[in-house]
Amino acid sequence: MYDILKNHIEKIISLTDSEFEFVASLFTPKVYKKGQFIFHEGEYLTKNFFVCKGLVKLVYNDSDAREHIVSFAMEDWWETDFEAFYTQKKTTMSLICLEDTDVLFITYDDYKHLCNALPKIEHFFLEKAYFGFIAAQKRILSALTLNTAERYRQLIERYPNLIQRVPKSQLAAYLGVSRETLSRISI
Repeated sequence: MYDILKNHIEKIISLTDSEFEFVASLFTPKVYKKGQFIFHEGEYLTKNFFVCKGLVKLVYNDSDAREHIVSFAMEDWWETDFEAFYTQKKTTMSLICLEDTDVLFITYDDYKHLCNALPKIEHFFLEKAYFGFIAAQKRILSALTLNTAERYRQLIERYPNLIQRVPKSQLAAYLGVSRETLSRISI
């Protein structure tokens, strides 16, 4: 798992072996089964998760108990309730495994320690945040300007591997439409 993390980081910054040893020492491996919660809404969250293997969904349940899928994360992606992680408040969302999933996680305190001790890793996390903001803006613009068929087509183009791994009911929830509506779309 640590090789996957090293390769991921080195797409943005280079690390010496001793620097990566230090980075790796602050991450903890954890294995989850399909259907298992990594965290539940309402918990205090101190961890940021790097997905080494598997697939997860970040969900928000509204007051009518409807599930809204905020995001999916698969291999080589990060996921957490970022507001809860960075503000050290209770989560408003839950993270659930859609497949057996292996992660490496870093605690908030270790994350802060790592960024202070190794400034170039802070640059890495900043770059990852930029890419996350860009993806979020694209998703918001899609929701505001595209119809369901166009949003579905865009999802297929951006994340072809995801389409193969996620049931249509979950894709429909991510797009904010019913399973029936998604089934009527011919792509």
